[in-house]
Amino acid sequence: MSAAPPRPLLSPEHIAMIDKGVSAIVASRNAAHRPSLMRAVGAAIAADGSEITVYVSRSQSRQLLQDIAATGHIAVVFSEPLSHRTVQVKARRAELRAATEADHPLLRRYLRSMEYEVGCVGYDIPFVRAMLAFALDDVVAIRFSPTEAFDQTPGPKAGSALPSA
Repeated sequence: MSAAPPRPLLSPEHIAMIDKGVSAIVASRNAAHRPSLMRAVGAAIAADGSEITVYVSRSQSRQLLQDIAATGHIAVVFSEPLSHRTVQVKARRAELRAATEADHPLLRRYLRSMEYEVGCVGYDIPFVRAMLAFALDDVVAIRFSPTEAFDQTPGPKAGSALPSA
């Protein structure tokens, strides 16, 4: 008798929110638990939510990348700017790699989505493009399988673990 596969951490609604391209802040910590964080310039999620890749600028994220390489720990907060609907995912093992030309369409798709998302709260396209500007050869992809997920939407449930989907 084989064990049933684990239930997904994220609901289809959370997966869809992350997949459409919303604000993503990536964090880690060093061995002394000192935090590091940076805004992502891109994000992607597997259709079943089992794997997430976030993209950061190497030149702006040195400490974050050092901490992830040393500890493997990562936490990412995904938030819709207009509604503040927010989910946080965590993992204890993340892999780093240089972004390649194959990642470029995904990064462009993320930028277009963020132009819309941030535009909904009153910021124009030039602002968003400046905020998410990158040179592809400076981008690092961070891939992980989330092991914990939390509702971080402001309100009474903020900080509570998400029920398995």
